[in-house]
Amino acid sequence: MLSPSLVITVSFTYLFMLFAVAYLGDKRAETGQSIIASPWVYALSMAVYCTAWTYFGSVGRAASAGVWFLPIYLGPMLSMILAWLVVRKMIRIAKTYRITSIADFIASRYGKSPSLAGLVTIITVVGIVPYIALQLKAISSGYEVMTTPVGGIATPPSAWWSDGTLYMALILAGFTIIFGTRHLDSSERHEGMVAAIAFESVVKLVAFLAVGIYVTYGIFDGMSDIFSQASAIAEIKALLTFDQGHSYGYTQWFALTLLAMLSVIFLPRQFQIMVVENVDEQHLKRAVWVFPLYLLLINIFVLPIALGGLLYFGNAPVNAETFVLSLPLAQGQNLLALFVFVGGLSAVTGMVIVEVIAISTMVCNDLVMPVLLRTTRFGERSGGDLTRLLLLIRRIAIIGILLLGYLYFHLAGEAYALVSIGLISFAAVAQFSPAILGGMYWKGGTRDGALTGLLLGFLMWTYTLMLPSLAKSGWISADFLNQGLFGIEWLKPEQFLGLAGLDNLTHSLFWSLFVNIAAYVVVSLWKRPTAHETSQALLFVDVFQRTQLSNPVFWQGQAKVTDLLHLTGRFMGETKAQRLFTDYAQKVGAYDIGKIPEDAALVQFVETHLTGAIGSVSARIMVASVVEEEALELDDVMRILEEASQLRAYSEALEEKSRSLEQATKELQAANEQLKSLDRLKDNFMSSVTHELRTPLTSIRAMTELMLDDPSMEEQQRLAFLSIVVSESERLSRLVNQVLDMAKIEAGHAEWHNSDVDILELVTQSVHSISGIYKEHGAILEVHAQKGVPLIRADADRLTQVLLNLLSNAVKFVPEENGRVEVYIRDATEGITVEVIDNGVGIAAEKQALVFEKFRQIEGETDRQPGTGLGLPISRQIVEHFGGRMWLQSKIGEGACFGFFLPR
Repeated sequence: MLSPSLVITVSFTYLFMLFAVAYLGDKRAETGQSIIASPWVYALSMAVYCTAWTYFGSVGRAASAGVWFLPIYLGPMLSMILAWLVVRKMIRIAKTYRITSIADFIASRYGKSPSLAGLVTIITVVGIVPYIALQLKAISSGYEVMTTPVGGIATPPSAWWSDGTLYMALILAGFTIIFGTRHLDSSERHEGMVAAIAFESVVKLVAFLAVGIYVTYGIFDGMSDIFSQASAIAEIKALLTFDQGHSYGYTQWFALTLLAMLSVIFLPRQFQIMVVENVDEQHLKRAVWVFPLYLLLINIFVLPIALGGLLYFGNAPVNAETFVLSLPLAQGQNLLALFVFVGGLSAVTGMVIVEVIAISTMVCNDLVMPVLLRTTRFGERSGGDLTRLLLLIRRIAIIGILLLGYLYFHLAGEAYALVSIGLISFAAVAQFSPAILGGMYWKGGTRDGALTGLLLGFLMWTYTLMLPSLAKSGWISADFLNQGLFGIEWLKPEQFLGLAGLDNLTHSLFWSLFVNIAAYVVVSLWKRPTAHETSQALLFVDVFQRTQLSNPVFWQGQAKVTDLLHLTGRFMGETKAQRLFTDYAQKVGAYDIGKIPEDAALVQFVETHLTGAIGSVSARIMVASVVEEEALELDDVMRILEEASQLRAYSEALEEKSRSLEQATKELQAANEQLKSLDRLKDNFMSSVTHELRTPLTSIRAMTELMLDDPSMEEQQRLAFLSIVVSESERLSRLVNQVLDMAKIEAGHAEWHNSDVDILELVTQSVHSISGIYKEHGAILEVHAQKGVPLIRADADRLTQVLLNLLSNAVKFVPEENGRVEVYIRDATEGITVEVIDNGVGIAAEKQALVFEKFRQIEGETDRQPGTGLGLPISRQIVEHFGGRMWLQSKIGEGACFGFFLPR
């Protein structure tokens, strides 16, 4: 055991550490450096789901039911599969319409109904108070274990005012007030609180893993040792099987999994963290796998700790829910036990702070304010700033909720285990699922349908689960539990209408959700929705299709800027109201508050911002009190929607025209660039042709002028000059013929004389005709071909032209000694490939694409007569005319391979 003063001192130190983290988070947010703008922080803050239930209750349930503790954590893991569809839509709706709570969400969807918001708030308070009591019970039990000898019996306080749990509740109320009621606008994120929650999620995970590792590998020799010892004892071995003798086993497994799936989304604290406090909906992408991973890690050692506690303590009277503390204490590991206690305290504080902030907002906005605003003192005709009053109401609500939780804990005593209390609360919040999910995806849902479904579901939950729990706790008579209401057996709360064979939780969940869903659907179909309900349905269901430009404003009437500015100042403060209206004026192009258009958009702007401060119901009441509003009919809604649709269609048409114009401009620019490129190519072509023509002409002119000017020139010199003139004339003729040939081919006027061509014979003839040049240069020319190469349909003269060009090019670049050129002919199913490979100097990779351009000379270490630069372009044109292709493969110093392929 540890001294009470040490446990209390460490607990307060940790609470102040949490406060320091929250203070740092808020200060960073004020400077624009958000500490929670991270998907990791968002995912860790979602672990507020893991409360004292996880820390103590899961081990207790595993010690009594074995693997049946798993559904409570499998449910949230499975729910993350749909998070991107469901939670993301909730986030988008909440951000768009500044919704701050579950009650506000439901009420806003169904026409901003005050009665619906009030009912949701009442259900939340009644359902969550036992859960808060669970947290207080966990801390109370943990403190007793820490300060009482192992196996000893704690002495209960003689009076309530000496009960430390009461003061713990008040301390938590104080911290919650500090964390959550410094700002009035609930739609503004509590960045410090979220940072603190993420921090405590890390602490409780590390602490739980620490005790799990110690029990598994410190007290025992690993998991195999624990499970082998457990398997040797029949009572404990039964905990490792799914079939534990319950006829309702698998239905209970399904019910618990479904319950956990719904609860991880609809618990007020989860809605607060996942929806209201979300910074960026893209953070969900990280959370959908980090949060399930967190749940997996924190549950790895639940079963080993539970089994280890049963094996270690045997029949000793040790509460299984405190095994995480009693096992290290029994081994003298006081520091570890203290660390684990801090982890449990962390789980409690995180849950209580977020849950109570969420519920206090609902109580203020949806229960107290709608009543106060209808009074003369606080209504539309009263003046003065109400921000302090709103904060006071929320602070009183925080204290009241925690005192109710303490009262439930004090009266219930040890009647229920932690898990049982938690499941009762889970079943209560599950009643919100039909109204929320139906409202998000079904436009036909109505206020009356949601109200009827919620009311009947809540009454069925109360009758089949809540009242039986009170009866079992001894608060009320158990006669109706055993005999049925008024002695009618069919009205037994745990066997309603004769439905037997289910555990009490599954039985209650079935009946409450059945009547809830049935009433919601039937009443919604029976009664036509009002204009306001229809408009809200459109805004919620189609939230992803609505843009800021085409978002319809379902309001008509007359309003004054001064009245709306004064109204906003009453609930948000004059300074903030002035800033909001100034920003709005700039947004709409007025640049002055007095010139803001007094239209429906202004009314919606004010109502949306008031919703963040006092909730959608109270905001609707107050805005209606200062404007001259005209009642909307269903036809008006359709007209406004049609106008918005037309505006949206017009906007999309403009965007489409803009895109078309932009595309046309790009195409014109591309065409212009292409024309410029063609013009440059034409100029380059003409320049190249004239240059190529000028060279032989210059040479011919020079030789003839020399002979003309010198009649006495020796005969030998004259013959040499005449030889040069003949050679240059031939080159000139060859160049002109190739230019004309290229022009004809490109213009499609070339003559083609196709026949069945024997490629091997054609190659052999070409090699024979050019062999003299190879002998002159001392180069070897060889042909390698398969036997029986089939005929192809082509122009033999044209292909001979291609081969002679490739062979004549190759001999120019082989070395003076040991020059070698090889021709390969390969036959395949698709066609015939011919490759001319030399062992010359090769061509650099960056220059290979240029060799097929007109008038490009292949550079190499040779002084032999250059070509015209048209041979390869013409050759490629010929090959492509027959449906083939030509290529070059080469590396510097390793020769070159020119090849072409001709299809069948």
